[in-house]
Amino acid sequence: MRRTARLLIGTALAVATAGSLDAPVYGADGGHLEIFPSTAVPGGDVTVNTTACGKDGTAEGDASAVGAGRFTLAPSTHEGDAIGQFRVPPSAQPGTYEIVAKCPGGGPEVRGDLVVVMESARGYVHPRGIVKTGVGGALGSDPVQTAAGVAALAVAGAGGTWLLHRRARGDGI
Repeated sequence: MRRTARLLIGTALAVATAGSLDAPVYGADGGHLEIFPSTAVPGGDVTVNTTACGKDGTAEGDASAVGAGRFTLAPSTHEGDAIGQFRVPPSAQPGTYEIVAKCPGGGPEVRGDLVVVMESARGYVHPRGIVKTGVGGALGSDPVQTAAGVAALAVAGAGGTWLLHRRARGDGI
């Protein structure tokens, strides 16, 4: 039952995010700001481009809403596009963030939305925090758990040795 529910929820999320992956957001001046992908995971790279600044134009990008700070959009090989890139910080929380690009010399300002999610449409999840794996973290942050584990191993080893010794002597078990 849980597996079916997970499959249905995962499929619904994948369809919902796949529809918004390359959706441009149009500004009031007729220019637009394209954000690709428009749905990103923390630590992912995002590309932003616009034609609002004209041919051979540049722009100053601002992704400080998501914590990435300012970035530059430079002319690209595609006619009339200014393109830039920034990385979503690994500490970014899920939500919708406004990305802004402003053309120099009092030119137009275009805006777009970036949606940060914890899991991408492909199902990849960026790990966060520590992983409780047992032996790999035996010398971790909790000395009480470490001492309890060492004690349990010592008792098991002593008991096993005693049983094998009795059996070897012929006393039975």
